[in-house]
Amino acid sequence: MNKKTIKDIDVKGKKVFVRVDYNVPFDENQNITNDERMVRTLPTINYLLDNGAAVILACHIGRPTEAREPQFSTKHLVDHLSELLKKDVKWAPDCVGPEAENAAKDLQPGEVLLLENLRYHKAEKKNDPAFAKQLAALADVAVDDAFGVSHRGHASNAGIAEYVEVVAGFLMEAEINYIGKTLEAPQHPFVAIIGGAKVSDKIGVINNMIDKVDTIIIGGGMAHTFDAAKGFPIGDSLCEPDKYDLARDLLKKAEEKGVKVVLPVDLVIADKFDKDAAFKTVPVDQVPDGWQALDSGVETSKEYVKALEGAKTVIWNGPMGVFEFDNFAKGTLAVAKAVAKATENGAVSIVGGGDSVAALKKTGLTEKISHVSTGGGATLEFLEGKEMPGVAAIADK
Repeated sequence: MNKKTIKDIDVKGKKVFVRVDYNVPFDENQNITNDERMVRTLPTINYLLDNGAAVILACHIGRPTEAREPQFSTKHLVDHLSELLKKDVKWAPDCVGPEAENAAKDLQPGEVLLLENLRYHKAEKKNDPAFAKQLAALADVAVDDAFGVSHRGHASNAGIAEYVEVVAGFLMEAEINYIGKTLEAPQHPFVAIIGGAKVSDKIGVINNMIDKVDTIIIGGGMAHTFDAAKGFPIGDSLCEPDKYDLARDLLKKAEEKGVKVVLPVDLVIADKFDKDAAFKTVPVDQVPDGWQALDSGVETSKEYVKALEGAKTVIWNGPMGVFEFDNFAKGTLAVAKAVAKATENGAVSIVGGGDSVAALKKTGLTEKISHVSTGGGATLEFLEGKEMPGVAAIADK
């Protein structure tokens, strides 16, 4: 990576603005239900504290309106963050203006301040220069450790670079290194597993991957669009009829490039979209009317596993079925196990995208993967080969 990281700067006695991605899920009582994104930033924060910096954390939660809905306040993060860091975290009721400025000014080396939700200001998403300048004025240097928002050019990760030097935190560095280096010079055989609901979400990724991989496994809801494009009956399964031509084009392109495409051969179908629905397994071309496919079948899972044998590079984005329902999680579980096994046998494996990461967590195999990405949309755009505004704003070495 030719970008500067926190190791390249002296932070002793300095105030450091750190953009983190703490857009974590909460339950109805505002308790955090998954703190993975917070935990992954601890090495960066602790390194800065250990090296004598005063740390100012900035993040967003949800999609608040100008009304500043209280459920999106970063105040709900303070107690848990204090536990994780084993020190009291101070909180400012805004991210710019007198209260934020005074809190930042009073902050001493070794202390942590969390600012209020950046997106309480429309100026954040608009990448407003005046707003970016106010954020920059709080600190001596900025650190970007929010890979999950790096595909967005916002004030806190892109605009701020006009007014203060931005370097990468350890999490950002790991994401850029792992995904970037893997895509630049992958070891072959290279297998991409693309799942999830819609082809339209993953067109760019599949297109980019056809130029790089030896095999593409296509599963999840998006596979039904490919099946229907081949003329198979798909019942009430999820489908995008306006993408049939595209699906056929992608298959043709793969064939021309000698890339093997693995699609389902059998499906687990249900009489309704429900965790307790009646279900059965049928061949891919025999889905009856009124039924919908919610998972890949046993024979398909065998094909997926076979395609992953001997792989040296594996990228997985998107589940193979409705993994949230136990009856329809078997295809995703089979892939997770096969990716873990490939990794044990020396493959580099990257899993990215919120659903894939959640599915992996459910299988308990997270530790067996080379790199689990914290980005959803960011990982997708990185895999597509797009320039990321948040990454571009980090200072070059």
